[in-house]
Amino acid sequence: MKIKITKEIFKQAVETLSKRDPDLNMFYRTSGLPLLRTRPPGYGTLLKVICAQQVSTAAARAITGRLDSISKPMTPEIFMGLSDKKVREIGLSRQKENYGRGIAEAIINGTFSLRKIANMGDEQAIAEMMTLKGIGRWTAEVYLIFALRRPDLWPIDDLGIVKGVMGMKGLTSRPSRQKLVQIGELYKPWRSAAARMMWHYTNVSRGN
Repeated sequence: MKIKITKEIFKQAVETLSKRDPDLNMFYRTSGLPLLRTRPPGYGTLLKVICAQQVSTAAARAITGRLDSISKPMTPEIFMGLSDKKVREIGLSRQKENYGRGIAEAIINGTFSLRKIANMGDEQAIAEMMTLKGIGRWTAEVYLIFALRRPDLWPIDDLGIVKGVMGMKGLTSRPSRQKLVQIGELYKPWRSAAARMMWHYTNVSRGN
């Protein structure tokens, strides 16, 4: 049975990691835990993650709100039924519209299954998701963290994670990917919990 992050497990994981990492421990003791943000598994959540690619948090929230106003959750069938004009009004670029329609079509015709993804190991799931246009490693990892609540993902391509690591560790320049991977090794098998704390650090430093 795959472990899913719950509030209790999240707290236990951060307590464990705090004993290994004095920087994380100091931040945890002063700022506590963030809310355990989760999303329901399914096409609607995956589409929202794609919409959040390379846009500001505010823009992503606006697009998410417009999607929800049409259907919550958004389904492959409903998205395929939207006109190009309507999709543009939602705020999706032509490229992201094509990604969304391609994934919807794959789900409808049975060549891709998010239910099967839920039963795969992390790396197998990521590899399977990345066979679809519009899904890179970051998108797959974020879906696994928030929709499937997997405990051991470390999305080093996420700017919020990078900023959190830099701030928490007192780094003056952006660490290399190799360095980020190395830092993540300390947090196994609870790297998703550490990632959530890095996002928390970034939000706190912004005053959010």
